[in-house]
Amino acid sequence: MTDLYGQTHDRRALVARGGAGGVRLVTLADGTERGVRALEFRTGSGLAFEVLVDRAMDLGAAEHAGRAFGWTSPTGVRHPGLHEHADEDGLSWLRSFTGLLVTGGLDHTLFGGAVDAAGYRYPPRETVRHGLHGRVANIPARLSGYGSRWEGNRCVLWAEGEVRQAAVFAENLTLTRRIEADLGGNEIRLTDTVHNPAFEPMPHMFLYHINLGWPLLDEGARFVAPVARTVWQSDSVASQGIDHLVFPPPIPGFVEQVYEHELAGGTAAIVNERLGLAVSVHWSQDEFPCFFEWLNLRAGNYAVGLEPSTHHVGGDAAARADGSMTWLEPGESRTYRTAFRVEEL
Repeated sequence: MTDLYGQTHDRRALVARGGAGGVRLVTLADGTERGVRALEFRTGSGLAFEVLVDRAMDLGAAEHAGRAFGWTSPTGVRHPGLHEHADEDGLSWLRSFTGLLVTGGLDHTLFGGAVDAAGYRYPPRETVRHGLHGRVANIPARLSGYGSRWEGNRCVLWAEGEVRQAAVFAENLTLTRRIEADLGGNEIRLTDTVHNPAFEPMPHMFLYHINLGWPLLDEGARFVAPVARTVWQSDSVASQGIDHLVFPPPIPGFVEQVYEHELAGGTAAIVNERLGLAVSVHWSQDEFPCFFEWLNLRAGNYAVGLEPSTHHVGGDAAARADGSMTWLEPGESRTYRTAFRVEEL
């Protein structure tokens, strides 16, 4: 059964009334977003969000009953054809950094740098140089399908696609992403499978940069998570002294603050009692054992990030050095299941 507009309906009753919600494929047509395919999800509960097909099927704008919670940065949506991966010493990722979800990976996350490429057995490629959070977020997906399906009297809105990150004599990995939301529901479900189709082991790192913005993020909004201890924090924490649990209004010139928290469970949320809205993220700690909290409270860029991650803050070189790097064997896959939940308080 489906709850919509204060009533409960089965499938036939909804069909008789013309239905509600759905998934629509559109193509953005102006400025730097020109040519980007997007899927518009509407569940009928007030939950609406974008899936940016040509941006690794990441999540763009998101709102509930007209109240935005997905962050829109000054870059806006940017066509991946404009992306210069190696520009600005690897920081060009910041020129297309926007939306509720920006994926890091598939072979590297966190800050860039050069690592040994001997495993690719191509003498001219002595090293691989990574940019911030890797390449995958600026690779278009091959869209497998989208629409709605009925499971008894439950209607599921869905989309699925595949992203391939590959080069000759370098990494070769695929990401199959499936996104679901129930008609009448307030939850976005994400199932990602990263696969090594090659014949050599491939390095693999994965991170979700989940970005929440105004009006959910506002003065007095709170970060809520089962923090057992904080294992690392950026130097800007001590120099600025801004609280990471209860947030201030936007601050001109604010320098980002980053924390790595050890959590007692795979969940974190931003809660805004004044707005009567909370957004939480839920994941398996077997899949994402690490977690970062990102504070970008600068005026004009106002956002907080919740970041489940496969690896600690040191990134690729540190993971190789301490033996924690994930190596996918030929034919091996890893699957990640995450849910975003919107709650009215």
